[in-house]
Amino acid sequence: MSASPHDHDLVVYGATGFVGRLLAQDLAEHAPEGVRIALAGRSQRRLEDVRAALPSRAHDWPLVVADAGDARALAALAGSTRVVVTTVGPYARYGLPLARACAEAGTHYADLTGEVLFVRDLADACDETARRTGARVVNSCGYDSVPSDLAVLMLHERAQADGAGGLTDTTLLARARGGLSGGTIDSSRAMAEAIEADPSRRRTVGDPYALSPDRSAEPELPGQRDVRSVFVERETSQWVAPFVMAQFNSRIVRRSNALLGHAYGPRFRYREVSAHGFGLKGRRRAMLMTAGLGLALAAMSDARTRPWFDRLAPKPGEGPGAEARAVGWFRMETRTTTQSGRRYLAVVAAQGDPGYAATAVMLAESALCLALDGDRLPPAAGVLTPAVAMGDALVHRLRARGLTLTVEEL
Repeated sequence: MSASPHDHDLVVYGATGFVGRLLAQDLAEHAPEGVRIALAGRSQRRLEDVRAALPSRAHDWPLVVADAGDARALAALAGSTRVVVTTVGPYARYGLPLARACAEAGTHYADLTGEVLFVRDLADACDETARRTGARVVNSCGYDSVPSDLAVLMLHERAQADGAGGLTDTTLLARARGGLSGGTIDSSRAMAEAIEADPSRRRTVGDPYALSPDRSAEPELPGQRDVRSVFVERETSQWVAPFVMAQFNSRIVRRSNALLGHAYGPRFRYREVSAHGFGLKGRRRAMLMTAGLGLALAAMSDARTRPWFDRLAPKPGEGPGAEARAVGWFRMETRTTTQSGRRYLAVVAAQGDPGYAATAVMLAESALCLALDGDRLPPAAGVLTPAVAMGDALVHRLRARGLTLTVEEL
């Protein structure tokens, strides 16, 4: 480790929450020796309990008490470290003050948000400051949206290396087994409440280029709207349905493209769907998924039915047990055709519940990447995506942790 004027290299904010504890555990088991890690949250006692449950190497990690509403404490926290990684959501409620403190201090920041409105507000509020200070403020460093973002980056890099031209029609097919996240549901609930308070924000959520740094520079290509129906995907002949996180992941991928100067190509079109197999059985599964997703979204979006939905849904801070997390998995296959007609497939896959076990790995490696890999990171600062902030450095780290990240020509 090189010398640093900071007290810490990495601070885990929200370490007492469900995902925060998983993140702290992963870092305690896999962070290199010599990395100075601290745990942060609003309760000293709960932080002490979390630290005591970690492997012995973490028992001397410092504890930092800072409430999400205490601007002075957040500024001190941001100034004490190279990187802050936060699991405290919904980010629209709690995230902006910490991200702003990091941007002002020149401290790198990583989160797990899947909230379009939060990323839009964060970019508007902090991008210019972070560019000035050199901070990398990186959203969505877990299952949302690392697999999507890195898959398209890898396809682009392979096509460029082969001289195959820009990407055109690009489709991600998602398959996964995992538990439902109370935190993700709470984030969706917060976004529904924000739209209720200001109906004009519904238009932002529905805009395929909602997270673009310059909306006027985006091409109005057909086929960029989110998939809302069941159909047979032409390339694989599988029945597919809407994917629950497509509305967010697709905006992150398009933001990456824009931040890279629209490097993916002038005809780049991107969509995400969930894959359900072949024949009548695949069709039935796809229709059931679509109906269930539609009912859940309708119940969450309506103030009259939201209390009923809240009684049935997992609560924030809840999650599956260790056995359920271990048997979970995800596999995301992203296919593209280039301007020259060549076709490629990128696969990102991992064992472990995608929203918990795999997310803890992706977030831990993102934080370590920001803290330790400075010389290998792309030259960038501002409010960024995983692909733009970390790129190949994060790909290499995740492969070393056992995730599958491959590209092949079809």
